[in-house]
Amino acid sequence: NANALSDFFFEYETPRQVLVRNRRVGVVCRLIQLGVLVYIIGWVFIYEKGYQSTDIAVSSVFTKMKGVGYTNVNGVERVWDVSDYVFPPQGDSSFVVMTNYIITEGQQMGTCPEVLLYLLMNSRLSLFQGEMTGVCVNTTNTCEVLAWCPVEDDRIIPSPPLLMSAENYTLFIKNSVTFPIFGVTRSNLVEGIDADYINKCLYHPEDAPLCPIFRLGDIVKLSGFNFETIAQEGGTIGIVIDWTCNFDVAVKHCKPKYNFHGLYGNPSDTGQTRPSLGYNFRYAKHYLENSVQKRTLLKVFGIRFDIIVQSLARKFDIIPTLTAIGSGVGIFGVATVVCDLVLLYLLPKREFYKNMKFKYTDTPIQVRSRQCAK
Repeated sequence: NANALSDFFFEYETPRQVLVRNRRVGVVCRLIQLGVLVYIIGWVFIYEKGYQSTDIAVSSVFTKMKGVGYTNVNGVERVWDVSDYVFPPQGDSSFVVMTNYIITEGQQMGTCPEVLLYLLMNSRLSLFQGEMTGVCVNTTNTCEVLAWCPVEDDRIIPSPPLLMSAENYTLFIKNSVTFPIFGVTRSNLVEGIDADYINKCLYHPEDAPLCPIFRLGDIVKLSGFNFETIAQEGGTIGIVIDWTCNFDVAVKHCKPKYNFHGLYGNPSDTGQTRPSLGYNFRYAKHYLENSVQKRTLLKVFGIRFDIIVQSLARKFDIIPTLTAIGSGVGIFGVATVVCDLVLLYLLPKREFYKNMKFKYTDTPIQVRSRQCAK
């Protein structure tokens, strides 16, 4: 109505402080204030570091492998060096180390019988190794294909892995990070990691946690897997370099931490419980022999290493500090709101408290008009 609308526009409410001597309300108020205080100090300032600004690093990673492998398959001896077993060879942050393989040598383009994979119930599955010519080969009971011949037969994976020596290969990681907001650049070759130390150190989570040289067998073990198991058919390991730094202290305390995670699956799983096992790809080396183009085909089973850099730097900043304090002070008002609700609506003497909390004032004209109305 008109009076309510008039009151809304022409009346003003001002806070009135009333000291209420009620133990229950007083205890509720102090408990709420204590909870807010614990939240501000414990969570906002101590845990979340609400008084600091943050920055994420821009990073680069360089890797280098060392080690020599040896195999003797059917009397054929081979020595494998870095250029043979690392893919790609450029030292990227993601690369594959070959641990097992199936080799098919002397392939050349022509026609030959295909290889079939025999399944249960006498059903057969073609491996689609070439273009069908429509000719049947009676000696093998298979179809003839136009392909690189002889075609690859990868039905039997070598066991144990042919390059178990990869367990003793070493990986050197060089990582640098820059925090642009704070203008700080750091490298994993921190203070004390010089050439003499690198030449003799090997990473250990407790004895040498800052050494940038890692033994592949140790990496796989720290990720939760058995090296022979993962080397058999391949897998993936994540190497996480964690830069969590507090620049309120000296920059030299900003150091990397290395963590290793098996991205291959669950270590407790067996081969039968995984729908797609391992990691492999094919790699061909082409050459000419008597003017005929030939190739050596390798089905490579290996461990893929993905080096992941995660970072978070913090430093004191007055703006987030004032913002955190201001929000905390505002939250303190929750105690007043809750206690007012208890006083005005829940306690038996709520009418008494309402009269004490709210006082109505009238202008002289309003007083005379009320008197005349009487």
